[in-house]
Amino acid sequence: MSGIRRRSVRPKSNWSVPDTSVGSRPAVFTIPGHRSFADALVAGLVAQHGRDPMALARGRILLPNNRAVRTVTEAFVRASGGGLVLPRLIPIGDPELDDRIGGALDPADSANPIAPAVDPLSRLLSLAALVRATTEGGAAEALRLAADLARALDALLIEEVEPAQLAEAVADAPELAGHWQLSLDRLRAILDQWPAALATKGRIDLAIRRNSLLRATAERWAKAPPPGFTIAAGITTSAPAVAALLARVARMPDGAVVLPALSLSRTMPDPEWEALGPDEHGRAEETHPQYHLKLLLDRMGVARGEVSVWPSGGRGASPAVRGRAIAHAMTAADFSDKWNALPPRERRLTGVRAAELADPAAEAQTIAIALREAVETPGRTAALVTPDRMLASRVSALLERWGIAADDSAGRPLSQTAAGTLLLGIAAASAEGLAPVALLALLKHPLVEADGDRLAWLEAVRALDLALRGPRPPVGLEALDAHFAGKHAKPWALVRPKITSLGQILAKQTSLERFAAALRECATALAGNAAWRGADGRMAAELLAELEAAADAPAVTLDPEDASPMLRQLLDERPVRPPYGGHPRIFIWGLLEARLQQADLMILGGMNEGVWPSLPAPDPWLAPKIRANLGLAGLEYRTGLAAHDFASALGAPRVLVTRARRDAKAPTVASRFWLRLMAMTGGLARDLRLERLAAAIDDPGEHKPAMRPAPSPPVEDRPSVIHVTALDRLKADPFAFYARAMLKLYELEPVDADHTARWKGTAVHEVLEQWLAQDNCDPEQLLDRAEELVAGEAIHPMLRALWKPRLMEAIRFIADEERKNRAAGRRPLAAEIGGSTSLAGITLKGKADRIDRFADGGLAIVDYKTGKAPAPKAVDEGFALQLGLLGLIARAGGFPAIAGEPGAHEYWSLAKDKDKFGKVSKADAKLGAAAFLDHAERHFAAAAARWLTGDDPFTAKLNPAYAPYGDYDQLMRLEEWYGRD
Repeated sequence: MSGIRRRSVRPKSNWSVPDTSVGSRPAVFTIPGHRSFADALVAGLVAQHGRDPMALARGRILLPNNRAVRTVTEAFVRASGGGLVLPRLIPIGDPELDDRIGGALDPADSANPIAPAVDPLSRLLSLAALVRATTEGGAAEALRLAADLARALDALLIEEVEPAQLAEAVADAPELAGHWQLSLDRLRAILDQWPAALATKGRIDLAIRRNSLLRATAERWAKAPPPGFTIAAGITTSAPAVAALLARVARMPDGAVVLPALSLSRTMPDPEWEALGPDEHGRAEETHPQYHLKLLLDRMGVARGEVSVWPSGGRGASPAVRGRAIAHAMTAADFSDKWNALPPRERRLTGVRAAELADPAAEAQTIAIALREAVETPGRTAALVTPDRMLASRVSALLERWGIAADDSAGRPLSQTAAGTLLLGIAAASAEGLAPVALLALLKHPLVEADGDRLAWLEAVRALDLALRGPRPPVGLEALDAHFAGKHAKPWALVRPKITSLGQILAKQTSLERFAAALRECATALAGNAAWRGADGRMAAELLAELEAAADAPAVTLDPEDASPMLRQLLDERPVRPPYGGHPRIFIWGLLEARLQQADLMILGGMNEGVWPSLPAPDPWLAPKIRANLGLAGLEYRTGLAAHDFASALGAPRVLVTRARRDAKAPTVASRFWLRLMAMTGGLARDLRLERLAAAIDDPGEHKPAMRPAPSPPVEDRPSVIHVTALDRLKADPFAFYARAMLKLYELEPVDADHTARWKGTAVHEVLEQWLAQDNCDPEQLLDRAEELVAGEAIHPMLRALWKPRLMEAIRFIADEERKNRAAGRRPLAAEIGGSTSLAGITLKGKADRIDRFADGGLAIVDYKTGKAPAPKAVDEGFALQLGLLGLIARAGGFPAIAGEPGAHEYWSLAKDKDKFGKVSKADAKLGAAAFLDHAERHFAAAAARWLTGDDPFTAKLNPAYAPYGDYDQLMRLEEWYGRD
């Protein structure tokens, strides 16, 4: 195989083959990959036993897991054509799926009963406690390491490796790095304590119990074979206990072992088979699709030449030549040079097509169309097989446009379901102290108040959403009470009772048991019975109940930061599979579901490296060298299983393999399996028709870019009131003025936003307003008020550290200016005062930051700027006239209780100027106060005559240089027309 690497495997002798001296040739068969395994198996059994109605019922079939039981049951239903009494279908158990062994192999009346297995969750929590005692880190990290430890422990137990052998393996690897040595020391310490921990529970490991039951069954059947036939079908696990049982079944009078897609000598020459290993040096081709089958046959004591082809073909067969071509394509890298000498017939994959798409969305669309076409042919079945869960969910969603419910039989992790995300939302909101983003995400969850007045609830939450725009308020319920006081008190009063306990769940360190109980109570308070309905709700309820009842849960302590990652890990480990009820002829299968069955059309999706095959999962406990010394499968062993799944799926009557050239982040690398097919065949036939259909189905047609918007409402509908700050927008970007003033569209700050320049300016204005509102407004008090501002809880420590020095320097500048002004007889009259006047037929409104009185009775109009003051050029061109318009209002007596002629228009900038903070700029320095007012009035009247009392259209971006804000750029579709005209 491309990318297959040889690695060292030390064979172990800790398993035994039953005595076969009195038996004849073992009954071992294979069903080629170009046949549907389940249907071929059933067809052979029905042909042999179908004439006797009870013959099948007296037999039994050993299958790898419960999923295989379902597959074979469905095959019997298809083959029966009427009534049929099925044989006993017995799963031998799959540790990876937490499958238990079938009851027929676990008799209740056994003379030597085997202790029950430890519950998987209890085992995980116990291991987490042991890990936490030997490593640093929080509960979430301990749980993650415990899950990896459980897998490493299972690997040892399945291969029947004694813990004592670990020391021997370490001694044979003196070159190990220090961190591996540390991990192994911790592992040995845990393995020393683990049996005692299990003994206190009166339990044993599931893998040990499975091994014991399988070996006890093999011994029992050796002495007294059961009546009727016994078939072991589809089992590819090479574990010693499994191999011992299969060896016994193969040598029983009415027993047989049926393996899936084993390459015989006519499809895989003997030299290639022997090269799979392990050789005399312990090297093996673990990533080859036939390696695990060879290892199983070796442990069964069966030579490949003793394996026969199962006599029945079943349904869904492709030509045998396809099977030989697939075997050639999957040959080991050392033998791939034979492709050059193969005749075209042996290299051709007729019936297999490829589709290479631009991105995952296009790939999903292509697959959905192919499945949709299969529905149009009566009786045709089609299946998508992929390990990519995101691709599977996309295809399932796309099929809904045609009303096709194609259930993803591999299921979804509980963390991705409604019930799971509700629990995660509760944990996140509590851990973050009811921070705005986490709180709003929880309150808007579709299950919250689903059984109540959902509309009223959403209206209240939307009101709170608006109130939480901007910088984050202080944490906690009491802080939110103060934040929502006033106009938002009513919606908050509706929401608060539902989350009263939310702020206390993770206020401090708590136990996993109490955390699970609090989650249950809070989810019930928020969603009621809706939280526990459906398959996902029931599974979530079962998980919480198990956590509350687990003996180790009270000892697992959680810090707030551990809660969400630990809960997510627990939810990720529980897949929620859909019940029956999907389309009868369209399927979406994971790799496990696809084993042993085929459809008329098999679509193999996600053919990219890292997806199919997946990247090897790292093992933090056992170094690769240690695994090799112990005889454990290498980290790339699963690549061989994925290769076998791929080769088996290629045997369907029609096959479509697909891949995307890039994913969401970067270009992708084609799967090694894809590259092998392309290299051997010279390039698979492309299904260009499907690719074109996928591109065309959502094609909007010819793109017609928008023109520059220029709405022209009737004059009577135009605003008759304008604020002084809106003149620049009206002149520079009339469309933005139209969107704000007439469409009433206002930009919203993000939730939990950073402290923007606008926020800082507003905060400084409030400080100065409060200071000027005092009777004496002593300049010395300014610094104290600024200190109070930056000391507030709403100020992030980073902002406080960076902003405080600049702010205090700017405040000192204002205090100094105030002292100078008072020495010259200038006194402040008002701060943040609003006024209005009628000008050019329009009502002009404005708010002055500050108005002072000169000693001669004139007025000074002051505007605070946290940034720099407008450039004189902007004033000359008729922009930045805010101070002039305020002066016009003052001259007309538009400010209450203030009369006089404006004699100065000043910007007090708090920004850094050269080597100091603060600068006073006079907007009327060039024209003088009176001429500046005339200049402002003239430009205002001209703008009002054009757009307010006139009928000029509100054209977008007339003066882009003076329209720096892009709040309405998307609304005006700026990118489509800007620059074209």
